[in-house]
Amino acid sequence: MAHVVTQACCGDASCVFACPVNAIHPTPDEADFGLAEMLYVDPVSCVDCGACVSACPVGAIVPDTKLLEPQLPFVDVNALFHAAERDYPVQAPVAPVLAQDPQRGRLRVAIVGSGPAALYAADELLKRPDVEVRVIDRLPTPYGLVRAGVAPDHQHTKAIDELFRQIEDQPGFSYVLDVEVGADVTHDELLEHHHAVLYATGASQDRTLGIPGERLPGSGTATDFVAWYNGHPDHADDVFDLSSDRAVIVGNGNVALDVARILATHPARLASTDIADHALAALRSSAVREVVLLGRRGAAEAAFTLPELLGLLSRDDIDIVVEGADLTQPVEDVMVGQKLSALRAAAARPHRDGNRRIVFRFTSSPVEIVGDEHVTGVRVSRNELATDGGVVRAVPTSDISTITTGLVLRSIGYRGVPVAGVPFDEEQGVMPNTGGRVSGAQRTYAVGWIKRGPTGFIGTNKTCAQETVEHVIADFNAGLLDESLRDGFDALVRSRVPDRVDAMGWRAIDRAERLAGARQGRPRRKLTHVGDLLEAAASAPTERRRWRDLARRRSARPTVVRRVGASSSRVD
Repeated sequence: MAHVVTQACCGDASCVFACPVNAIHPTPDEADFGLAEMLYVDPVSCVDCGACVSACPVGAIVPDTKLLEPQLPFVDVNALFHAAERDYPVQAPVAPVLAQDPQRGRLRVAIVGSGPAALYAADELLKRPDVEVRVIDRLPTPYGLVRAGVAPDHQHTKAIDELFRQIEDQPGFSYVLDVEVGADVTHDELLEHHHAVLYATGASQDRTLGIPGERLPGSGTATDFVAWYNGHPDHADDVFDLSSDRAVIVGNGNVALDVARILATHPARLASTDIADHALAALRSSAVREVVLLGRRGAAEAAFTLPELLGLLSRDDIDIVVEGADLTQPVEDVMVGQKLSALRAAAARPHRDGNRRIVFRFTSSPVEIVGDEHVTGVRVSRNELATDGGVVRAVPTSDISTITTGLVLRSIGYRGVPVAGVPFDEEQGVMPNTGGRVSGAQRTYAVGWIKRGPTGFIGTNKTCAQETVEHVIADFNAGLLDESLRDGFDALVRSRVPDRVDAMGWRAIDRAERLAGARQGRPRRKLTHVGDLLEAAASAPTERRRWRDLARRRSARPTVVRRVGASSSRVD
């Protein structure tokens, strides 16, 4: 018997460090780690000890005897990855922790952004003693894309928020929420009060198609649609036209698959999730019965990952159609071969009456979005594929057809947004950096997508954060971080943003949402407007009293040292 990594894998590699026989790969120190779609257990090396199960923050690892039917394909996925010849050491890698010089006193760091990259960076910093971390975000709620990006029917992925709560509970951690850097406080003011400023602001700006009609009503972005159904305050009042029986999504990455799946899911199935109330109401009256995913190249070059594809194909309430792709072509990559095999099987399934459907239309590129005052269709070019230096390119042809639709959403990539006073690479859409040290800016660092671009998964940010934090500590030890800091940052923020939200304010919001959700049998019922979020946060004095009482009760118990994540190694 062996354990199996399933669809929920977040890639943070805690399981790698927990495994005593190095049976889980790729590891963070292996070349293919940054490119892997998930981690894989070697069924031959696995000794079935279960250490990886307790280490995984999202419950993605399951004994092969306890797999649910939709998870069964992952037995072969894990085994086939290890079928290729690889020379792995028997000893599992150990994550080293560089300690800061105790002679230099307390290290104070500001982290801008509060998503996975920010919280992994905070965790890495707080593994050291005598460190103070302030996590600053313009929204009243933290967790970034875990809260506002992960699809509501992927609650297993959102389970990582339990790890984030443990990070928040560590001594030295604090939140400064509902405060925008560049508007409420400046980058220079952060530097005046902190040894280092670490940016984890992500990549929130969509890339454009650059075709006629892109700005027509009815044409939008998958990112905005995701934010809308997840209750992001910036998009709570958005309106999407769901009156057409067909929607078209340009792109076929994981975000595109999420949007297609939500549009093709019966609302009754979403009613038990944390989807925003306004989105659930709109989807209940939606006329959409078909979602077309346009991919400019073939199925072998598709951007979606195998785990997400298998998750979608496990749904018997959604029919799958595949067009414009040779699913029998020979491929060298084992995982790509699995994608083609899965698509072949799905395309061969009989269609069921009443099912909504998703159409994978490969070798197709939009050339124009048509309509007068609103989208009525999209003109699409059939592409031919050409190989240039080993790279498959899409070559448009004169074979043009029109797909009738009232909704077109693009999902073709993302880029970071500049922060006033901080260098920015407009071409790459990131802060220029070397290993997280921002070029041309003293005591300024980057982590996550603003550092490396929109690549990787939630857990990829863990190793990314480790690299950046190692450089912060090294610079602190070398005396490169200014030690003549000003005090009074909290007072400064309070004078400008009296309603700013701290950790207890966030916990009050979280508690209110969970209680409201529990009454309806849901994980939470999200508050989607800033005013409502701040009102919930204002109940924090009651929450503080509750936590103080809990602390008193805990103080009477024996002290237990808790480590955050299986790979944590604290320097005491």
